Amino acid sequence: MPKQIIMYFCRVDHKLYHSMNQQNFETKLLNVPYEKPDVYHALSVPVYNAVAYEFATAEEMEQTFCGQIPRYYYSRITNPTVSYFEERIRAMTGALNVTASNSGMASISDVLMTIAYAGANIVTTGNLFGNTYSLMKNIFAPFGLELRLCDLNNPAEVQSHIDEHTIAVFVETISNPQLEVVDLKALSAVCRASNVPLIADTTVIPFCVFDAKSFGVNIEVVSSTKYISGGATSTGGLILDYGTFDWSRSKVLNTWHEKFGAEAFTMRMRKEISRSTGSYMTPQVAYMQTLGLETLKLRFDRQASTCLELAVRLQTLPAVQSVNYPGLKDSPFYAISAAQFGKYPGALLTFDLTSRAACFAFINRLKIIRRATNMFDNRSLIIHPASTIYGTFSAEQRKKMNVSEQTIRLSVGLESVDDLFDDLRQAQHFEGN
Repeated sequence: MPKQIIMYFCRVDHKLYHSMNQQNFETKLLNVPYEKPDVYHALSVPVYNAVAYEFATAEEMEQTFCGQIPRYYYSRITNPTVSYFEERIRAMTGALNVTASNSGMASISDVLMTIAYAGANIVTTGNLFGNTYSLMKNIFAPFGLELRLCDLNNPAEVQSHIDEHTIAVFVETISNPQLEVVDLKALSAVCRASNVPLIADTTVIPFCVFDAKSFGVNIEVVSSTKYISGGATSTGGLILDYGTFDWSRSKVLNTWHEKFGAEAFTMRMRKEISRSTGSYMTPQVAYMQTLGLETLKLRFDRQASTCLELAVRLQTLPAVQSVNYPGLKDSPFYAISAAQFGKYPGALLTFDLTSRAACFAFINRLKIIRRATNMFDNRSLIIHPASTIYGTFSAEQRKKMNVSEQTIRLSVGLESVDDLFDDLRQAQHFEGN
């Protein structure tokens, strides 16, 4: 491995990784070693809040800055606490490289800036999270990146939107708030045939139960603010580079590929993009999210199983017109969701009432479930997407993006399923209903 690359990542013995790969998720996660032993033998990684790191000589400083020796030198670029968090993610996922950033949106921004150029286009769907759509449409488009929207579950339509200037196909594994599930193997087959990378935002379904690489995802982005942070302790994002795309085909990364091969994407992103935009994760956040990782699987299992049970029970409430959750057998996405994610496709559901006014009245009557944004907190959170996340979008835009005035989004937490359902049931008894 080139020394220029080693400086960015703490790597441990490959024999140890081989033995760890025989272990289950939780055991493997809890036994990822530190890059260097702690002087006090602390079980938790120390928080290195330092900004700069001292060098013995000017020559050593030069060699470090030019990527010739592996040393930390400035925490906007890399930091020991953040590196350990990245290493834990890499050990869990089998990613070639992992980069932690300040938020999920920062991660998406850095990915696009790494591969985009004026005159390029990106193929995706209209069923995008509101901020992701705004980023592509209102920020990147004026710089010359065309946004091409299509049905990602129609391979022929996707193929027809791809041309020589397509830099990627971008998908959310489960869209938010539409909860559309895309057949990732079919989509990745189109991408491979067209020589374009598949970039997936997997925030709604965590990697403890979903292996993005096995479904053909080349670059994975995650808002670690959600499941990983361990109860909304901090904002953060992750970029997972699986090293599975031939970047010699990229108009931007072909020269980087000549020097770094499979590492071309991450090397440009870290050397030119994230260090210049200042998007790298802070050490305190990395520490909190490293701790959050340790209970990720436990929390997900509880939240997702509760979500499925609530989805079933919500269907019995007179005020509820319909319930949308891919884990329900009557969902149009049930079969593909089960094949990709198993029994529990996340801890997020939506349900429709008769009107916007009914949604507001329902939300206002809740006593346990919190009126707040974010997802996958330890607390259950509820929101009316059309008036909040998409509140500044026109009615026509919301219609095209399948965001209804009748829809309520519920992120399920760790409370008792019976208490949550009792709260939802009593909330339906509002004036006029």
